Amino acid sequence: MTRPIPAPVVNVESQPFWDAAREGRFLIKRCVPCGKAHWYPRAICPFCMSGETVWEESPGEGVIYSYSVMHRSPTGPYAIGYVTLDEGPAVLTNFVGVAPDGLTIGQRVNVRFQDTEGGPPVPVFAPA
Repeated sequence: MTRPIPAPVVNVESQPFWDAAREGRFLIKRCVPCGKAHWYPRAICPFCMSGETVWEESPGEGVIYSYSVMHRSPTGPYAIGYVTLDEGPAVLTNFVGVAPDGLTIGQRVNVRFQDTEGGPPVPVFAPA
């Protein structure tokens, strides 16, 4: 049974991200002046505070940095945690396609998109 995920809040700033998600594409933001990629996509760079950021398509590949297993759920245990993308940013996410006891720190994962309750699909990660 797939755990239902509430629809995300979509606003003018995040609209391009959610439009790409509907197409199965994963976008991150990159700052033009400092060159650093960041997550969650936002207009202002969290590193240098520049407003000159651009959307960049990411393959959505990375490694599990940390995770936690939620045992008390009507749909059964599930895992959430952080994935460090190959581009550098850490993404808080849900893990799918594997039992929680099949996850390990440092494990390679890839992005997938999971439907939500009435909104755009959200990125989740599964073992590579």
